[in-house]
Parts: sequence; structure tokens; C-alpha cells
Amino acid sequence: MAKRKRHLLRRPKHSKSLNQIPGTLTYVGNKESVETSLDVIDYNQEQYERFQSKSPQDAFKFVDEDRITWFNIDGLNNVEEIEKLGEYYELHPLVMEDIVNTGQRPKIEEYQDYLFIVAQMLYYKDGEIENEHISMIVGKNYVLTFQEANGDVFDPVRERIETGKGRIRSRSADYLMFALLDAIIDNYFLVIDDMSDRIEALEETLFTTQPSDDITLEIQELKRNILRIRRAVFPLREVIGRLEKIESDLIEEKTNNYIRDLYDHIVQISENIEIYREMIWGLMDMYMTTISNKMNEVMKVLTIMASIFIPLTFIAGIYGMNFEYIPELQWKYSYFVLWGVMIIIFIGMLYYFKRKKWL
Repeated sequence: MAKRKRHLLRRPKHSKSLNQIPGTLTYVGNKESVETSLDVIDYNQEQYERFQSKSPQDAFKFVDEDRITWFNIDGLNNVEEIEKLGEYYELHPLVMEDIVNTGQRPKIEEYQDYLFIVAQMLYYKDGEIENEHISMIVGKNYVLTFQEANGDVFDPVRERIETGKGRIRSRSADYLMFALLDAIIDNYFLVIDDMSDRIEALEETLFTTQPSDDITLEIQELKRNILRIRRAVFPLREVIGRLEKIESDLIEEKTNNYIRDLYDHIVQISENIEIYREMIWGLMDMYMTTISNKMNEVMKVLTIMASIFIPLTFIAGIYGMNFEYIPELQWKYSYFVLWGVMIIIFIGMLYYFKRKKWL
């Protein structure tokens, strides 16, 4: 019943965009109360300016061929504002539809004047893995990023732009695109490193403590998390691979070297995910084996006890019968002899089991 209830709760999220005309903007997400906000970073090698607003339309005034402008829009529920921004930058209606659809699979699409990239950000929040949809529009001298809510993994990029560290202030918008994708992928490393630590800790727990239901729940949680990470990483691997092969005036040749390095990183993460996924399945097998071994130990003890008492019960059953003539009943020491025989049988069987190493 609980599973059925959770399924029904999720259904409206996917049904919002059903039976809609292609290109219709319908926000599909869980953060509908988030207020749309705009963060603009406008820069070149000598100058830097940062501007924040609650109206995405304020981005229209930042048009300068000599500067690179990064527009970061938080909050996708206000589709009217997003639509105005898309009309100003002449974005395709299907692109706008994918921007507000947070269930969209990571992908890349090439248009005449811009590239459209969808990815998933992964980061920890309050001890839980958060997975957030992000869309990126890369033009000649600008980059638009659309996020579902406040908070992201781009603070190191903002700091480098503000302080002028590295080469980002002297490069084009394609390098900014690389820097943002690199920040997303670097955070994947942090997430899977934490996953590795949790797997190793759980593995040690299985060897040193008694199995419990808590361990089962933790293994199930790890399985769910590794699948969430896998769904975010594997499609992005295809995106980076295609980005490396795209022949576009928007991507300079010298940026391709960085994109190839980015592809190497995403391949490494993908391989680690497969390793950790197998390790988690191994943990479940180990847990089930441990439970089975414990059960076998219990069954062995019970079987030995039953085997010892079978002959004793047989003897007691014989002398418990209500026959009128049982010769031993008239003997003076028959009671003590019977006890002696039972004790000898008991000790003899224990000795036998000990020699067989069953005890």
C-alpha cells in the first residue's frame, strides 16, 4: 500500500506535460514556490561586473560584443518570465520546453547561433544526495544557465571570474561553458568519494557486528543513491563525447583540449560507479550469506540437541508405558541405573559430535 501511495504522489509530476502542444512551457518539478531570480556576471580580461535582480528581463541590457556575460536564472516555475527571456534570445520553443522540464535526460543539441546542453547537478544537502536539473545555452559571447532552485556547485567558477585567477577572464564563452561543466563533474567526484567511504564503512560493519535490519536499510539506500548517480552521469558522458566532436564556430580549437580532458574525467567517474555498484551488490550478497551462516549455526545447535534427546526420549517413552509387567520396575536400583545409562548416552554423543567437529 505504501509503494502504491508513493507512486500516486509522483504521477502528477509526469502528467503535467501530457497532451500538450509541442513547445508549450509547462514547469515539471517539485520546487514551485521558488522565486525566480537573476544573477548576471559580465566580464572581460580588464573589467568585471556582477548584477542581481528578481526580473530576468533585466538581462536584456547586457549586450556587449567585447565582454562575456553569464546569466544564471534560479527558479523555473515562473514560465512567463522564462518565455520572455527565450524570445529575446530567439530560443527554439522545444528548447524552452526542455528548460522547464526537470525530468529531461542530459543531452546536447546544436543550433545555428547557440548550443543547448542539459545536465544534472549532484551535491549533498543535509546528508542527502540532491539531484538538480540544469539547462545551459552557449552563445557567441554569453552563457545562460537555468536552475530549478537556489544553490549550485558553481561558486569556485564565480570566485575565479571575480578574482581573475586562471585563464577564464581571457577566454571566450565556450571556455566558461567548459568551466561550468567541469564544476559539475568535479562535484560528481565528491559524491562518489563519499559513496566509497560509506561502502567501506558498511563492509567493515558487516564483518565486525551482528547483522541487523538497519544494515539492510542502509544497503538499500546505497543502491538507490548509486542508481540516481548513474542516471545523471551516464547520459552526460554521451553529451561530453558529442561535444568533443561538434564542429561549431562557437567552440574554439584550443577549448577542445579541455573538453577532451573533461571526457576523461567523466569516463573515470562512470567506471567508478560501475565498480561501486558491483560492490553494493556484493554487500547485499555478503549480508545474506552472513544471515544464512548464522541460521545454519542455530540449526546445527538445535539439531545436535534434538539428536541427543532422541535416544533419551526413546528410553523414557519405553518406561513410561502402562504395561502391567515391566521387570526393571521391580529392581531396587533401576531408577539410578536408568539415570546412569542416560548420562552415559548423553556424554557419549557429545564426545562423538566433538570428534566429528560438529561442536
